[in-house]
Amino acid sequence: MPEFAWPWVFVALPLPWLLWLVLKPAAPGHALRLPHVGLSWGAVGRVPTRGATSWLLSLGWLCLLVAAARPQTLGPPQAQQHSGRAMMLAVDLSGSMQTPDMQLGGQQLSRFGAVEAIASDFISRRSGDEIGLILFATHAYLVTPLTYDLNAVRAQLQSAAVGLPGTETAIGDAIAVAVRRLAALPEQARVVVLLTDGVNNSGSISPQDATRAAKAAGVRIYTIGIGATRMTVPGLFGDSVINPSADLDANMLTYMAHETGGQFYRATDGNQLADAYRAIDALEPMPQQGPSLRLRHEWFRAPLAAAVLFLLLGMLWPRLRVVQA
Repeated sequence: MPEFAWPWVFVALPLPWLLWLVLKPAAPGHALRLPHVGLSWGAVGRVPTRGATSWLLSLGWLCLLVAAARPQTLGPPQAQQHSGRAMMLAVDLSGSMQTPDMQLGGQQLSRFGAVEAIASDFISRRSGDEIGLILFATHAYLVTPLTYDLNAVRAQLQSAAVGLPGTETAIGDAIAVAVRRLAALPEQARVVVLLTDGVNNSGSISPQDATRAAKAAGVRIYTIGIGATRMTVPGLFGDSVINPSADLDANMLTYMAHETGGQFYRATDGNQLADAYRAIDALEPMPQQGPSLRLRHEWFRAPLAAAVLFLLLGMLWPRLRVVQA
């Protein structure tokens, strides 16, 4: 059934009548001084138009108030389903993330290039989750607070640049930033996905202290160590094979995950990185009933059009009657 969003607007219904009482026009004899006493105003040949004009203007005013009161109908309640999870993505942007040792779809990519492609797809499939983004290197920064706007998170990740937060790796600081953002949420919802290719060599908080804080706050940490184990590089005396991930602290990442109830994943190429994100994506959701949403359908256009029509007719009616007479 239609209802009015602003029913108090109808308080203004008697306003024209009150203005008419206060500003009532004077009689012609009182408004003008006639030069001769014997002259007076006559009503001969006048067309009686006051009644129709008053009715038209009154209807116009009424329709205008109806439109201003915003008539609307409400649709049935629609419950919004959310997974109940709040996930912070912490992505390493240190200088080593530019190392071109990742294979994805037959193409050679840098480590961050592979992360950008696969993590963007991971974010797109997390409908119902709140997701935030932390970028870290020498320092850790919260780039996107927890939000249901997955497009915003994905856009921030795609616009990131390796080396922008520095060239070193502050893993502990990144976890501390995430824990501060997740601590106030329900314990089952707190998840951190940390991706790095190095060892903690910067920041004011050690990974051990950050892990203990995360465990105390009930935050689960899923860690991904990225980087190939073999890479051919040209040299002065020919090509040589090196391990570009020699600095990766897999033991620390494993400790962080196991201490908090998460899991450590090793990704030496794009396929393994995709497998890691798919495994994390398989986390069981915690169904949660969101607030009900009712769509509003506005119907002010019809009374507004009627008000314009009646007011125009009310103003033009005296002239139309005079022309007809």
